[in-house]
Amino acid sequence: MSGVVALQGGGPFEANDELDRRLLCERGIERVVMLPTADAYEQPAVLVDAALAWGARIGVLVEPLMVLTRDQADDAAAAVIAAAPAVVLAGDSASHLRSVLKDTPVFDAIAAVLAGGGTVIAAGPSAAALCDPMTDQRGGAFALGLGLVPGVAVIPGSEHWPHDQLERAHALANTPVVDLPTGSALVIDDERWSTVGEAVIHGELPA
Repeated sequence: MSGVVALQGGGPFEANDELDRRLLCERGIERVVMLPTADAYEQPAVLVDAALAWGARIGVLVEPLMVLTRDQADDAAAAVIAAAPAVVLAGDSASHLRSVLKDTPVFDAIAAVLAGGGTVIAAGPSAAALCDPMTDQRGGAFALGLGLVPGVAVIPGSEHWPHDQLERAHALANTPVVDLPTGSALVIDDERWSTVGEAVIHGELPA
């Protein structure tokens, strides 16, 4: 991993402008590919509109890529990602994002962007899906994730979790767990870990 991954607690395109400017604008990144995959069964077009407004606000060109089903995670979509310096993932279903992208050309392209020094930003449940293990926001259990960030789990939107559910997740985990309330983030920059906002780390992050 030679690029930058930012796992944000929530509020995609609303709550993280300062961090997004640091990750993108201050690094000279002028264009991002945005995947609303995890909102496929909700309102992906609304999420895309929010992303376009966010891009205009912070000064980044947003190219939506409507990969909503596994069939769409194909070589053509992967080629769009491969040509981009940054990828942004958002939406509320970690399990759908995992099922659509796992072992596909699109996921391979995202991993290649990161390996090539690019930037990957994921917000909310989409951030959980990029890890392995992946937290399931429906009950606090753990499942197989995409593994772009292995050996750690994150709990996005942790301020909305009941205390006993959070404690159960912490107790069940066999890896470090990071609570990520909205507006916070876990950032991995060339294998260096840092937190933004009120993130809380349980355990020791990988070296």
